[in-house]
Amino acid sequence: MAISCNLTEPSTPGTSSESTGVSVSETSGANETTIADLDIDSLAHCTSYLSLLDISNMAMSCKFLERVAYSDLVWNRLYREKWPHLLPPCATSGVRVAYLDRISALQQFKFVDPLIADFYTVARPYQYILLDKNSMVLSQGSLIQVMKIDKFLNGRDFVVSLNDHKARVTCMRIFPLNETSLFRAETQSSENVLVSSSCDHSIRLWWKGTCHRCFRGHNGPVLSLSDKLLGDVSAKLLASGGEDGTVRLWSLGSGSKRGQQALKATFYGHEKPIKLVSVTEYKNSLLVSISTDSKIRVWDANASSAIRSSCCVGMTSVAGTPVNMKCHESLLYIASGSHVIAIDLRTMQKVSTLATSKSRICSFDIMPSKSSFCTGEDDKALLWDIRKNQGRMKTDPITELDRHVGPVIHLHMDSYKIVTGTQEDVNVNIWEAGTGFFSNSLSCCSPEEVGPCFGCSALAVDKYRIITAAYGKECGLLRLWDFKNAICPVSLYEDEHSSKFWGPQSSYSDDDDDRVW
Repeated sequence: MAISCNLTEPSTPGTSSESTGVSVSETSGANETTIADLDIDSLAHCTSYLSLLDISNMAMSCKFLERVAYSDLVWNRLYREKWPHLLPPCATSGVRVAYLDRISALQQFKFVDPLIADFYTVARPYQYILLDKNSMVLSQGSLIQVMKIDKFLNGRDFVVSLNDHKARVTCMRIFPLNETSLFRAETQSSENVLVSSSCDHSIRLWWKGTCHRCFRGHNGPVLSLSDKLLGDVSAKLLASGGEDGTVRLWSLGSGSKRGQQALKATFYGHEKPIKLVSVTEYKNSLLVSISTDSKIRVWDANASSAIRSSCCVGMTSVAGTPVNMKCHESLLYIASGSHVIAIDLRTMQKVSTLATSKSRICSFDIMPSKSSFCTGEDDKALLWDIRKNQGRMKTDPITELDRHVGPVIHLHMDSYKIVTGTQEDVNVNIWEAGTGFFSNSLSCCSPEEVGPCFGCSALAVDKYRIITAAYGKECGLLRLWDFKNAICPVSLYEDEHSSKFWGPQSSYSDDDDDRVW
């Protein structure tokens, strides 16, 4: 039986193959069967054995296969497979919609019964937290700690201390192991490395609890690391910015070995310390840096560096103290002072002022693909629409996210949610990313747990999880929430200002593969 996949609609009596989009081989006879002639329930049964990715690709191929891929028979299996302890709902909109709605609700933390795990620490603040798979990475002064979540919950030793830095850690990044010279086999393809910078003038690369490489070259504290690596697969480079006003490139590729000179280039031009460095999206050899005096420079890692400043291919400046920036396609979005502006990196011209705040901006995060961004200010955060404010003299936010005490310096934004917090408040608030509607409020700690509290010192968020760090006069507390298997939704009749949690679940599970440090 010959089957053609060039489909738009199933054939019906009285219609030709040309009108349905079904192609029939002219050389095989007119009685051959196409996939559109199969019973839709039988085809859906076969489709139910495919992965979610394959089902999504199938749905995009044509309208006929879209109807098959969207059928309840297919999504019943996916629902039961992801949440075996729940029955698929009998919704008039279909199981697929119920599946997607539950994914959204879980990632917006709209439940009262997540797993909660508490880690008690010394009474000092954490500066940075990274959350990745089964690991939490935290910095406190010069000390870095890697905590394995499953080992803690199983009563085993779960903390690895990385104490090679001799001064305060200033930045931490996670990169795939296969983009470094440590990569040896495909079995390591899911593993990561940790890169940290410090006021001790060094950058260190960590893997499996050991410092494998130490980069030195800055004439002062190293203040920032690039959010991504530059270059192609065979020659990956890490960019760093220092208090000495230089941007330096370090080789992490397979061609560099331990003991060899890893410093590949030094870019001069800034007169003040480097605040942020970011790799552009539209060309992976371009790097953007901004210094504390709000001067912006664009560097080309592929350009000749015989002349110290020749690698600078663009420059401009903005008003106010820089807060944060993000590159998307050929645009640079930057928050500084009380403004958020977009700059075209090809011309270095300002495209638009996207937001003008009445007070200073304390934090900034953006989802360019969703055309929205968020700014943290004193006692509140604001949600903005990029399209709405382009080309306008007066910019207005979509909505105001209040319920805060103090400057909102903790801000996370993804496709589903916005997370906001301050150092003066123990409550972290969750909001819907698209509308700014309030979703939940999580309490980092209480006086009964740590004594008089000083608020949230740091936080990290991924899809279904959030970890917060708080401390009081008696001790510190790291608290992890995992909403992946939550069941009970937040009640609309509960007090919105209180923390909406029941007791923690008794066990922790993570289906994802553990990544090795």
